[in-house]
Amino acid sequence: MDFLDEPFPDVGTYEDFHTIDWLREKSRDTDRHRKITSKSKESIWEFIKSLLDAWSGWLVMLLIGLLSGPINELNAHWFRQLYYFPLKTLWRSFFAALVAAFTLRSINPFGNNRLVLFYVEYHTPWYMAELVPFILLGVFGGLWGTLFIRCNIAWCRRRKTTRLGKYPVLEVIVVTGITAVLAFPNPYTRRSTSELISELFNDCGALESSQLCDYINNPNMTRPVDDIPDRPAGPGVYSALWQLTLALVFKIVITIFTFGMKIPSGLFIPSMAVGAIAGRIVGIAVEQMAYHHHDWIIFKNWCRPGADCVTPGLYAMVGAAACLGGVTRMTVSLVVIMFELTGGLEYIVPLMAAAVTSKWVADAFGKEGIYEAHIQLNGYPYLDQDEFTHRTLATDVMRPRRNEPPLAVLTQDSTTVEDVETLIKDTDYNGFPVVVSRESERLIGFVQRRDLILNISKTHAHSATLAYDPAHLWGKFQIFVEFKIFVSNQRILVSLSVSLIRRLLGIITKKDVLRHMAHMMNQDPESIMFN
Repeated sequence: MDFLDEPFPDVGTYEDFHTIDWLREKSRDTDRHRKITSKSKESIWEFIKSLLDAWSGWLVMLLIGLLSGPINELNAHWFRQLYYFPLKTLWRSFFAALVAAFTLRSINPFGNNRLVLFYVEYHTPWYMAELVPFILLGVFGGLWGTLFIRCNIAWCRRRKTTRLGKYPVLEVIVVTGITAVLAFPNPYTRRSTSELISELFNDCGALESSQLCDYINNPNMTRPVDDIPDRPAGPGVYSALWQLTLALVFKIVITIFTFGMKIPSGLFIPSMAVGAIAGRIVGIAVEQMAYHHHDWIIFKNWCRPGADCVTPGLYAMVGAAACLGGVTRMTVSLVVIMFELTGGLEYIVPLMAAAVTSKWVADAFGKEGIYEAHIQLNGYPYLDQDEFTHRTLATDVMRPRRNEPPLAVLTQDSTTVEDVETLIKDTDYNGFPVVVSRESERLIGFVQRRDLILNISKTHAHSATLAYDPAHLWGKFQIFVEFKIFVSNQRILVSLSVSLIRRLLGIITKKDVLRHMAHMMNQDPESIMFN
């Protein structure tokens, strides 16, 4: 008797725990181990399967141990974020999403009674051996992300530092004309990008008329429409491959120049188009290899002749996720977005493999995604939550420094409306500290520029003269110093230090912090384009 093929007895077979035939169970396990050992000598694939069977328990324990740490960290991070994202906001967001989904389903904008843009109709299973091309697509996505970020940032920096940035309308017109001339001859660049992605994601059925589905059919095929086996590619498929290759080069080049122009242009759809084109090309190549070389060891165990083994649309979906992940450095959220766009729950693992691989490859050349790179290029005062290891005093960062003019401040008792108007007219600061007097420099608070302008405008509207009224003129004061990097994340320490000292020494802005961090890391602060 073959104990491997013998079904396991039901729990009800044994009256109680003490009546289990332990000798029989031990014999079955011994025979199972003997047969696995003998089959492992037949081929390399069976040997690998025997190793996986022997180490399956340890692998499960190792995976559980590796996942427990990040899960605990995410749990702690989630509890910290609850302070800024309370449960009331969560329920409001859920209700808004519910109303949006109901409205979208009622309108039916895609015409297929679906809530997603690129819904896939196929549910063909994928195989473990296909993880190799999926990971290769992830490598391509990481390299594409690195190339795109560096080239796009270089072009945007040139636009900012040369006369090209003075003619944004002319730039849009020129790029539009070049795009129209180069895109029209190719049918895959002539259509809209959303239609192109949708066609690349779809699988070929019996009624498809696209060049991508020009396969040589077998007249004796009696399979149903939704189970079309792999077939040899016809002339239309090879012609489509050349056109897709040209479309891939065109999309790569034109996306570098269009992102960042003075026109509403996104990044998700162009990046997904680049990855979908590359993925479809790889998918067709793997499909034809599986058909013409089904006796190879890599295809022999999971792809039978005449079976539907490879789905090129799945490769397009994985390639789209890989390229988008390489540009944005997203992982978990990217997989969720791709699942929401396609509805392909069966393909979560290939999407995860491609997304993580693209992030690892792209991070090997630089940790910044496209959005972080543009934030740094434009000099936006954005501080990451990264730790700053250098020891720094506040006097090394604050303004004014030595040999610089004193701060522009407002005094409590001696400042007039005329002084305030002159200060606003002569400076472009966003706010001004308020002190008791210039001699003591005892800090009272901080008033923003827009509040001063608003109060002066209201005062001029009622009277030509202004009687000094601190409550009316200054409004609510706020502590202006941000010591998060140098002192602590707790605001109470900042308030306490200001209350104890109360003497104004200088101002530290976020851009001062960023400039100092760049200087400490041997970077040129002026290259970040702080104004």
